[in-house]
Amino acid sequence: MIDNIADTREKWLAQARTLSEALPYMRRYAGETFVIKYGGHAMGDPDLAKLFARDVVLLRQVGINPVVVHGGGPQIGQMLERLRIKSEFVDGLRVTDQATVDVVEMVLAGSINKQIVSAINEAGGFAVGLSGKDGNLIRAQKVRRTKQDPESNIERILDLGLVGEPSRITPHILDFYEESDITPVIAPIGIGPAGETLNINADTVAGAIAGAIGARRLLMLTDVEGVLDKDDRLITEMTASTARAAITDGTIVGGMIPKIETCLAALDAGVDGAVIIDGRVPHAILLELFTEHGAGTLVRADE
Repeated sequence: MIDNIADTREKWLAQARTLSEALPYMRRYAGETFVIKYGGHAMGDPDLAKLFARDVVLLRQVGINPVVVHGGGPQIGQMLERLRIKSEFVDGLRVTDQATVDVVEMVLAGSINKQIVSAINEAGGFAVGLSGKDGNLIRAQKVRRTKQDPESNIERILDLGLVGEPSRITPHILDFYEESDITPVIAPIGIGPAGETLNINADTVAGAIAGAIGARRLLMLTDVEGVLDKDDRLITEMTASTARAAITDGTIVGGMIPKIETCLAALDAGVDGAVIIDGRVPHAILLELFTEHGAGTLVRADE
């Protein structure tokens, strides 16, 4: 019995020490806005999803203004398969016709968005779901890609259909939520020049929104530890110039390149720092913000 009481007291003391160590960071970030790109394993695992919702609520309770932008590629793929709608990818982007974009909107702005909103509300917070079409939040233009024919060396334009990239962010609707205790949860869908619905990469949307609203941090949850060096060791911090050099020399490769490019674009737009975080780690956001060593790779602007 005495041992149990001692063990319980030690757990309480450990929790108290953790809170005490986190207090300076809470003060540092109070009143600041953080844009969180939520996707990958963190969103697909029910237990991690619950922890994510609780962490978002905690951020709001300590005075931080979180804005959540979510993905949903696997869920879209599953629904397309169920409906027997064929889909293909070019350079990591889903070729999107009208039938596909209807499914994309249904899944992103519908089921996924409302699941995240419900989880945050059930965790004790107040969340509301939006898409880029609400309040003209995201005006977009169609993405154009070129590909060189290896035999003729002639470049041809690839038509990806209803795939877009942000051309203008109108954050007026987000200003309202910043002044309240409501957390916006945004589906990455935009409005094209002719009023058409465009499917946009969630990383790109998160970076564009972070820059437009002057966020202190862009937090990008991924399925990897962060940026690794050539010996597979985590790089905990990089400047914009070292990040660009790491792309050039082949340290940063594959799918990490567009994520770092999104971070760099956010820094160019005035965001103080962008972080690649391993969303598979429980409470990864809290570890990044409220501990000395963080939980991923922080990319800062050059001094």
